Amino acid sequence: MQGVWLTAFSVVDWVAVSWFIFCWTGYGWLVEHGPGGTMRGLMGASHAFRLEWGRQMLRREVRVADSGLVGNLMQNVSFYANTTIYVIAGLLALLGTMDKLIDAASDLPFARHVSREVWEVKLLLLLMVFVVAYFKFTWSLRQFNMLSILIGAAPPPGEGTEEDVQRFAKVNSLAGDEFNRGIRAYYFGLAAVFWFVHPWLFFAVTTFIVLVLYRRDFLSHTYSAMRA
Repeated sequence: MQGVWLTAFSVVDWVAVSWFIFCWTGYGWLVEHGPGGTMRGLMGASHAFRLEWGRQMLRREVRVADSGLVGNLMQNVSFYANTTIYVIAGLLALLGTMDKLIDAASDLPFARHVSREVWEVKLLLLLMVFVVAYFKFTWSLRQFNMLSILIGAAPPPGEGTEEDVQRFAKVNSLAGDEFNRGIRAYYFGLAAVFWFVHPWLFFAVTTFIVLVLYRRDFLSHTYSAMRA
């Protein structure tokens, strides 16, 4: 059985999917644990402003604005979590209509004739990507819930400490980082779609996604404005 699976995929398929996994995991590691750690890129710049947000919150007597900001963040994360559920449901439905999917994809340019089992593996990879995204979004949502609790438990103006600020910013950044991981999964999910067309196109789009993410995290005008 193992030999069947090994021969079902071409060398190009193995290269493309290996490159996909390397790029997805490797880019996440680079952004979060690479040289400079999380103080690089938009993640680092955002954390600095979250620290300042915590300091300003502790100076305010009325913290309705802070609660509203967290509520807005939770609404955005909830939207993506709900959308991801629909995407997962659609992919599960496609598993039951695999023959129609194969027939439709066979008319695409550069499409190759492959077995049903190969198509199922490709669909399962895409499903796995969005399942990961769903877990990231829901964990982000739960952490933003914890952040709202911290706002409610914050000491009165003048009684807060730097430890309170650090705790607020840390939970805020953890929730934001999980949201970023979910968005990143969406980007790589788009790349995985192109495996249905051709593995070399899958390889090329994966590379393009990494370049787009890197530019937005480290070379964008938004990053320049945030760190100014």
